[in-house]
Amino acid sequence: MSRIDVVLGDITSLDVDAIVNAANSTLLGGGGVDGAIHAAAGPRLLEVCRSIGGCPTGQARMTDGFDLKARRVIHAVGPVWKGGLHGEAALLSSCYRNSLQLASGSGVGSMAFPAISTGAYAYPALDATRIAVTTVREYLDINSRPERVIFCCFSRGHFAIYKQVLADVAA
Repeated sequence: MSRIDVVLGDITSLDVDAIVNAANSTLLGGGGVDGAIHAAAGPRLLEVCRSIGGCPTGQARMTDGFDLKARRVIHAVGPVWKGGLHGEAALLSSCYRNSLQLASGSGVGSMAFPAISTGAYAYPALDATRIAVTTVREYLDINSRPERVIFCCFSRGHFAIYKQVLADVAA
């Protein structure tokens, strides 16, 4: 578990190899963390995202970080919460796993995730956190890269949930 950490802060300010964007399927920016990453990365990010042509839910795409400290941005499209009976858990786990695979394949040593799908997509925070931590832990158990994964929480509420789930998983 020493390869996983949680911090309270702004993901756009982290000095890591890659940050994950909780993107929508167009990849053209939006609200929340998506809008913050697009604003901090500058207009070239939007230009590159336009050329990608979108991304399905549960998948991820990688771009340069442009004006961010992070050298790369992994755009992961999480599911909209529809009550939990429409494959949301599998899709959420898939976007974490696909992000990790992109990072590993690109030699990323350190990366940071936001709380994907817990904002405008209304995924219950505790359930989403359990999926995120479990998926990342299982991936790191059998892969040497990335060497470090950070869960970056913008709110104190999410931070407390991540701290508790990480403690529960480590116990």
